Formats: sequence, structure tokens, C-alpha cells
Amino acid sequence: MRPSPHHAHSARGMLGALLTSLISLAALLTTASVAQADTTICQPFGTTTIQGRYVVQNNRWGTSATQCITVTDSGFRIIQADGSVPTNGAPKSYPSVYDGCHYTNCSPGTKLPAQLSTISSAATSVSYSYVNDAAYNASYDIWLDPTPRTDGVNRTEIMIWFNKVGSIQPIGSPVGSASVAGRQWQVWSGNNGSNDVLSFVAPSAITNWNFDVMDFARQAVSRGLAQNNWYLTSVQAGFEPWQNGAGLAVTSFSSTVNTGSSGDPGGPTACKVAYATNVWQGGFTADVTVTNTGSSPVRGWNLAFTLPSGQRITQAWNANLSGASGAVTASNVAHNGEVAAGGQATFGFQGTSGGTFAKPSGFSLNGSACATV
Repeated sequence: MRPSPHHAHSARGMLGALLTSLISLAALLTTASVAQADTTICQPFGTTTIQGRYVVQNNRWGTSATQCITVTDSGFRIIQADGSVPTNGAPKSYPSVYDGCHYTNCSPGTKLPAQLSTISSAATSVSYSYVNDAAYNASYDIWLDPTPRTDGVNRTEIMIWFNKVGSIQPIGSPVGSASVAGRQWQVWSGNNGSNDVLSFVAPSAITNWNFDVMDFARQAVSRGLAQNNWYLTSVQAGFEPWQNGAGLAVTSFSSTVNTGSSGDPGGPTACKVAYATNVWQGGFTADVTVTNTGSSPVRGWNLAFTLPSGQRITQAWNANLSGASGAVTASNVAHNGEVAAGGQATFGFQGTSGGTFAKPSGFSLNGSACATV
């Protein structure tokens, strides 16, 4: 994404008149309700809010041609995308839905900006609908900055290309491949003149996915493009079209940023994890025991880990799970949210498995790496 510059009657007659008025009022209210649930935005930087927590933006800045989106309660669809721009330059726009802050417009109730070191997990999910008669990418954007800024251009942009159609490519040049959040990616790195850009390009189209944003933020840190004391300012799901684009849609979007909560809020959590499995052809169960090895109680926990390729969770107990494959975050339920110093929390799940079975390579509790036993 390249940010926008700145989103006389008888009694019977009286009764009849009253009924007519009430019917007209009901029709008006019904029309207003429908209009509110299905909003069309054609203003270049027009915005609206969905679910009382996310912002949808038209965000047309690279062309003077008309672009219109229809916004529903779960996402948006591009209904008009006139004009085209050269595919070797910047795209026309970045219509998108986001959690966080973009050019001083912050989504309601957002926890962003938040310092990376305080985020235990940032679970997100997105579903896309694609077309073929266009040139575009479907991009999930993650913005990082040394300061908790809510305006202007951030220092580092992470782009996750779920799909690309046409002769377009990321900013910069390819720097190899990487396995992130249980998937393989081609990695590109460069600068667009305003900010550093780190792009992860999927080898084939992804239509929907649940993952942890922090897995990609840590990639930026490990590559020297961010630091743990930097801030996550927004996460955004949308499209960069160069040519056409009508019919492209984000059909669902969610974002949940969890910040560490322990006896020492924001401080590191000492922990160890035991991961016991029962494996059979095509499936497995896992019993997970998390031990608080610190000196303070943990009040509210999130255990993040990545399932090896080929594994998928089908059911779980004693925990709420975000994600079923790849990056997974398990969080406490009502009865096991507090873990005393030296105490334990246990949960488990069942899943399917293909190929050679392996265990997750590591676990982190509220953002701190755990020892494994």
C-alpha cells in the first residue's frame, strides 16, 4: 500500500391517515436500515465503520478515474474501477478494511498503536474473492514505526501478497524464500521512497487464512527493518489494482491484538511447556501443559505456536484457539485464566495430519519464549 495523501376528517378517516403515516414511516426506516447495511463509497478517501470496530476506506489516490466500493457488515466489494495505470509503477488505489490508525483515522476501540514487545499475539483472519480480468494484488498490510504515530507514513511496511494477477511485482528485489506462519513465501525487500517495504509473496492464490501478525513482525525485526520497541500501528486487508478491479472483494476480516497480562504487566513471563501427543495414521491428539516458572501469577494467557505443515486442528478443549493450521494462538477460558507462580494450565486438541508427524518447534507465552520439556 502507498498511503493516501492526506476517509376536516371523520374518526375512520383520521385512523386511516394515521395508519398510512405509520406505514410510510416504517418504509422509510426499512430503507434507511438497508442503506446503512449496504453503503456505497465513491469519494476518493471516503470511509465508514463496520461492526463498530473496523474502518473500510476507498483510498483512491493514484488516478483521477472513478472507483466505488460497496461496504457490507463483513467487508467490501469494488463495484466500479475505471481507468488503468502502468504496471511498472504505483497502483491506482488501496481499498481496504483495517484495525488501527491510518492518517489520524483510528478504528473504534483499537489497541493500536501498541509496542511490539507488549503484544503476545495479534490473531487475524481474512477472506478474499478474486477476478481474472484485471491486474492487481490482494495484499494484507502491516505497518510498523519507531513511534506510536497515528498519522502520516510509517517507517516499515510489511506486505503479504495473498494473490497477484498480471505483470506486477513487489517493490525492491527478491531476497530469497522463507517459511513464515506455516507457509512458504518468496521474499522481496526494497524502499518506495517513503518507507521500507518487506513483501511476502504466496506461490499460489490464498483465498482465506487465519494467522498471527506477530510472526511477520518478527521477520521484520530479524531482518533489521524494525525493533522490538517499535509500534504496530495498523493492520489492513485490501487490494492494489493497476487495471480494472471491479468484483474484487474482502468478504470477511477480523483482528484481535492481545497485549501481555501477568503479575508484572508488560514484563516477561517465565514458562515451560510440555507437549504430549498420541499419533495415528492421518490424525493425532495433543495434551499441552503450561507451567508458570516465574515468581508472579499470570492473569490471562495466550500461548502462541506454529503447527508443522500438513497438520490441522479439528477440535479443542480447555482453551480458545485462534487459527487451525500454521500460526495458532491458544488463550485461556474462564476457569483457567490465572496461573499461580509455579502453577500449571492444561488444554488439548485433536487434529488431522499428513506426512511425517512433527511437533511445534517452539512456544511463547504472552510474548515470551518458553522452555520445552
